[in-house]
Amino acid sequence: MKVNIIGGGLAGSEAALQAASRGIEVMLYEMRPIKMTEVHQTENFAEIVCSNSFGSKNLQDGRGLLKKEALSLGSFLVKTAYECEVPAGKALAVDRILFSEKVSNLIKNNPHIQVKREEIVGINPEELVIIATGPLASTNFLDHLSKLFGLNNLYFFDATSPVVTKESLNMSKLFFGARYEQGNDYINAPMTKEEYSRFYEALINAETHQPHNFDKKFFDACLPIEEIAKRGFNSMRFGPLTPKGFTEDYFAVVQLRRENIEGTLYELVGFQTSLAYPEQKRVFHLIPGLENAEFVRLGSIHKNAFVKSSSILNKFLQAKKLPNIFFAGQISGVEGYVESISTGLIAGINASRFAKGKPLKEVSYSTLLGSLIRFVVENNLENPQPMRANFGLMPEEYYRITKSLRKQSFIEDSLRNIKEFLNE
Repeated sequence: MKVNIIGGGLAGSEAALQAASRGIEVMLYEMRPIKMTEVHQTENFAEIVCSNSFGSKNLQDGRGLLKKEALSLGSFLVKTAYECEVPAGKALAVDRILFSEKVSNLIKNNPHIQVKREEIVGINPEELVIIATGPLASTNFLDHLSKLFGLNNLYFFDATSPVVTKESLNMSKLFFGARYEQGNDYINAPMTKEEYSRFYEALINAETHQPHNFDKKFFDACLPIEEIAKRGFNSMRFGPLTPKGFTEDYFAVVQLRRENIEGTLYELVGFQTSLAYPEQKRVFHLIPGLENAEFVRLGSIHKNAFVKSSSILNKFLQAKKLPNIFFAGQISGVEGYVESISTGLIAGINASRFAKGKPLKEVSYSTLLGSLIRFVVENNLENPQPMRANFGLMPEEYYRITKSLRKQSFIEDSLRNIKEFLNE
């Protein structure tokens, strides 16, 4: 039995490579470049479009532990991400272009994976399918899912940050460094109170672009910078522009993170935005050192769709009523790159087992990945929001442990249990 995978993003690419590595024939469907999304620019697999950061590498951080778990499970994409790493302090940031090219080559050179470029508008529930269309699934396909499962798709609006060339920056006003002296991987633009005030006023009064059917259902982890600013004069100073962690007494600090290995491109950290394009240039040129910044990518806003997994999925990421169908990635209700990759990994493994007539495998709740999947498929929230990996997902029994020992106990159990998952 072959598996059809709909979507060549992070989850779909990982699922395809996992299934193929187990000898399953894969048909991977990707609509790009026949039909492009609002934000993708290439036809490459696993093209990332929001931030180039995969989050912390520290095991004391939820995303750091999830990366370790994914590597223990044999994740192809997390391994590739480390091969494409660019300096970003304690975070794993990647060269976007190199990363997607490497993943694309893994897929194209795998004899068990066949690629078909077309928009899928419907699926046959009798065939084995992994739905990994991501949050930018086409409207036609979302309509089909709604009819197939008898539900309305939830959604939120997401935004991306601008990218500038380093050579266009006025480095006499900027400095390399990181908060709390964690290296020199960021370019920092310090602001005086007067400079911040001028920037703040321009930002909250700038014209925004509002897509069709826009209703400002933003996901808090990707809140546009102008929406943060509208919450109050100091709101950005308690968020992406916090001056904390520097030895100098700055009023606010804008950070830029390296976008590629060569260090020629930098992304404005936390500057997801829905500002109109001309307004972005006008307002962001007010940041000290960015007066003549050349923008190679402007921020944008787009609709991100996901299903209410607690209504339709079980703990194997399998549809309850249509067992031939699995879900993975952001469309299943997780948020984040490694979260998408990890659910793609599990869907790929379980779909392969299903194809071979083997029992499906559950990820232990005493792992971060297992806790994340449990939340997505078991929460009883009427209107859930996409969930990132975090220690707040730990099972209740860990809260009976002394607070100072709780997290370390969970980390130790997690690393042990994730290795046992692969044992037959």
